[in-house]
Amino acid sequence: MTQEFNQRLIQLQAEQAQLINRENEVEETGNGIFSRFKYPVLTAAHTPLEWRYDLDAKTNPHLMERFGINAVFNAGAIKFNGKYLMVARVEGADRKSFFAVAESADGINGFRFWDYPIELPQTDEPDTNVYDMRLTQHEDGWIYGLFCTERRDPEAPSHDQSMAIAACGIARTKDLVQWERLPDLKTNSPQQRNVVLHPEFVDGKYALYTRPQDGFISAGTGGGIGFGLCDTMENAVVDQETIIHNKNYHTVYEAKNGQGPAPIKTGKGWLHLAHGVRNTAAGLRYVLYMFMTDTNDLTKVLYQPAGYFLAPVGEERIGDVSNVVFCNGWIADEDGTVYVYYASSDTRMHVATTTIDKLIDYAMNTPEDGLRSASSVQVVYNIIDKNKGLGQLQEASA
Repeated sequence: MTQEFNQRLIQLQAEQAQLINRENEVEETGNGIFSRFKYPVLTAAHTPLEWRYDLDAKTNPHLMERFGINAVFNAGAIKFNGKYLMVARVEGADRKSFFAVAESADGINGFRFWDYPIELPQTDEPDTNVYDMRLTQHEDGWIYGLFCTERRDPEAPSHDQSMAIAACGIARTKDLVQWERLPDLKTNSPQQRNVVLHPEFVDGKYALYTRPQDGFISAGTGGGIGFGLCDTMENAVVDQETIIHNKNYHTVYEAKNGQGPAPIKTGKGWLHLAHGVRNTAAGLRYVLYMFMTDTNDLTKVLYQPAGYFLAPVGEERIGDVSNVVFCNGWIADEDGTVYVYYASSDTRMHVATTTIDKLIDYAMNTPEDGLRSASSVQVVYNIIDKNKGLGQLQEASA
């Protein structure tokens, strides 16, 4: 039995080492806005063997998996001490999610989980499930993690074990190892998802992007990306939410939408990455879209390219919840490179790279949605007419 154990352990270690050390590569010519990469950067198979297996041959002679990992997805992201970090949502086979930090030297290759998952302190009302943490390096000196905390709806009848209440949990840290849990965000909305902390003070207050909704799944009369202010994060209360980007009929965000990661500040305004949801015959389809808000007035949308920025393609469309991409983490590097970490189909993590300059160009110069088919045709006509006499290789300017 020991020989069987040893052979299996060698095989497991070799397979994981090959996975983690595999060099990623740009997958396609692309659309000029961003570059996709061929391989996912984090999967369930990236989680340490020490999390999943009892490595004692005496108590686990067949080297069976004792704690199964179903998926790794919806990761917040931050550059910390020169390393590219994701705080991933790790979902066990038991359906419970928890947070764990994975680290890479270059932001694309070799993501490896830290030894232990995050031990998240509890509030007086324990979480049943936690997920989708957004990280914000705030100017007050703390790194905040805002996430969804889910608990069973106390009004749910005994025959319905799916009714839940979603709220915004808040934790903060200085090192991503030790976390201080703060009280959940309070708003006037029945439920909250996709809450994100703005990285700067606004008029001396903390600014938050919210997503008010009536029910656990359906936005109902709520929805849209909201904006509100609070005096402190130690007992965060947002009394008034202003919707800065709402749902809209026959768009990629007609069913619901929500802020992705914290926005990136540029010389032209704040770049926002959000997710939009529409219904199809095959179920809900999630895509990513962008908009830009004013540098000083965060509620003023300056530019909003039509349609989606990034949608699932190929194998990204297959997973636990198919036809979905979701992003709650990106990193803007010192050289202007932007790493967009997105999950596909609630199963795995990917990265796409672009630059601040490209995102500004995309946001400012891509036509907005005319909201009618005839308007889309006119956009195409305008491009065709502009291109007359062009299409040849052009010499570089001096």
